[in-house]
Amino acid sequence: MSLKNKDLDVKVEYVTRVEGHGNIVVNIKDGNIEKCEFHVVETPRLFEGMLRGRSIFEAQHITSRICGICSCGHSLASIQAAEDALGFNPSEQTIKLRKLLLDYEFLDSHLLHIYLLAAPDALGVQSFVPLLKTNAGLVKKILVMKKKFNDVCDILVGRHVHPISAIVGGWTKLPTADDINSMISILESARQDLDDLLQVASKLKFPEFYRETEYVALVNDTDEYPLLEGDIGSSDGKRFDKKDYRLATNEFVDPRSSAKFTKLSRESYMVGALARFNLNHKKLHPKAKKVAKDLHLEAPNYNPFMNTIAQAVELVHCYEHAIDTLKELKKNGINYSEEIVVGINEKGVIPTRAGNGVGAVEVPRGILFHNYEIDDNGIIKNANCIIPTNQNINNIEYDFMKFLPEIINESRDEIRLKLEMLVRAYDPCISCSAHYLDVKFVD
Repeated sequence: MSLKNKDLDVKVEYVTRVEGHGNIVVNIKDGNIEKCEFHVVETPRLFEGMLRGRSIFEAQHITSRICGICSCGHSLASIQAAEDALGFNPSEQTIKLRKLLLDYEFLDSHLLHIYLLAAPDALGVQSFVPLLKTNAGLVKKILVMKKKFNDVCDILVGRHVHPISAIVGGWTKLPTADDINSMISILESARQDLDDLLQVASKLKFPEFYRETEYVALVNDTDEYPLLEGDIGSSDGKRFDKKDYRLATNEFVDPRSSAKFTKLSRESYMVGALARFNLNHKKLHPKAKKVAKDLHLEAPNYNPFMNTIAQAVELVHCYEHAIDTLKELKKNGINYSEEIVVGINEKGVIPTRAGNGVGAVEVPRGILFHNYEIDDNGIIKNANCIIPTNQNINNIEYDFMKFLPEIINESRDEIRLKLEMLVRAYDPCISCSAHYLDVKFVD
């Protein structure tokens, strides 16, 4: 579409159905795009400053407070960075249980975003609340399933928000045989509801919009779909050790935003479910591959709106992977001698040393980095955290600039809605609060 002689001003404060404060600002004058921006206006959280002077063994309990949805992911990234700095290698059992915990986080978060945050757009309602009148059974099914995913997480780590038992060195409490049976039973009881919700996902319609960009996610040389471990990889053929995360992110500051921007080989890149799918789709669980085919998702896919559908595919992958893991643990048993207390495992006190450690973990919204520098006593001297949403902001703006000319002849309400939908497709996690929408158009 041509922008010739077009004038348009759009200001959205704040985008709804996302976490935190994010504004959309668009200004077109005489056909020229003067502004096409996504503003993050949150006050800086300053968690990196809070970590300085604290013990490396308590970092995960602090950083889990960064996000109420990705608490477990932040804990795992923090633990991984701490162990890297200490030179500590966790046991195979510990890693297996951490992967299970990450499965649970993906299940809970993806379910929330697909059906309660993104689906209302495709169903033509402003939120999931109107669906209580038109399709109460669907909403109930979503909420019941979400509770089940929270329940299995509670069993594994004590609670879903701000997990307790996963710590540096291992686990303070390992699941009992009854715990494993309970988690299997709870997950299996959700199978039919999950199948029903996938039918709903197959009916969701999103805008036909394509922009090829660079996709960044963890990659590995095994057959495992990498979420907890791997190198940093990109669709442009780049590959870095996690220690070189700064070379991959290349953070820079824009004074209009309280969040930093990133780029790698191009002007921007995308992280999240679609990036993971594009890079690692061949490693998905067979049932997830079938769902991808049923939902017409093929790699590479360059439509950012399809990030929601990629989440549905990962929902199935993590569900099946979690059940497979639990059945394996049930069959082989748990080594309870690995239970530890803070800073002490079965071998004694975990030694501290000066070091610099990096954690790189996939969380629902994309690759997350934690980096800690510690002294001889294990006290944090410096910390750095790079959140997935920060990495996506730059890419969102470049999407805006391509998408806007394609929808410019639609009504103002439709333009506003589609720009909001584009932001929501990324499932941004700007902070731990949500606000209401105020839209102003100025001729």
